[in-house]
Amino acid sequence: MEITRDRDFRSRQLAARQMLKGELEGPDLDAYVEERVWTTTLDKAANWARGNAFMPATFGLACCAIEMMAVVNARMDIARFGFEAFRASPRQADVIILSGRISIKMAPVVRRVYDQMLEPKWVIAMGACSSSTGVFNNYAIVPADKFMPVDLHVPGCPPRPESLVYGILKLRAMVLARPDHDWRTRYGGRGTEEFAESELALDPAAAHADNVTGASGRMGPSA
Repeated sequence: MEITRDRDFRSRQLAARQMLKGELEGPDLDAYVEERVWTTTLDKAANWARGNAFMPATFGLACCAIEMMAVVNARMDIARFGFEAFRASPRQADVIILSGRISIKMAPVVRRVYDQMLEPKWVIAMGACSSSTGVFNNYAIVPADKFMPVDLHVPGCPPRPESLVYGILKLRAMVLARPDHDWRTRYGGRGTEEFAESELALDPAAAHADNVTGASGRMGPSA
């Protein structure tokens, strides 16, 4: 096998040495800086960090939770994507993985955990049970998107750890693409607000009371 030397690499080494010694000046210095310095905005840098440092909640529901635990082992190594730091408190988490079936009695608990999480936050429905009740299609089980916004569905019964890793990468791509979207924008839910825009212009606080019967600006029979 013929061994060739990278002349361009050697020239970059010499330029770096001259830069450290302060010997580069004028156009050479400008060209050196333009080749090696990236400029961006603070928002883009923060969103890049957010998309590569998810903090999932330590929360499992059923058999899919075993597959969720497997993504942090040496074979999957989810730490490559900054996803391995499962937080014990929802107030330190920004992602929740619904790994298993959700009963009607458990749904309010899951929703409370979600409400306590940091903003912005995302939800992964892992497995057929949390996505569509799966094989437990009866009165006791409820799909996750019936009582909370779900950003990503990972199908399977149960899905393999590779499927969850693939879903995590899809979620990261979505966050990096449009990280400022709230859940109504992500779901195309604009226009489904339960308050009148005309009333909101007069009383902005009306939007914070849309679950209270008779709240100002609420439409429908309870208004």
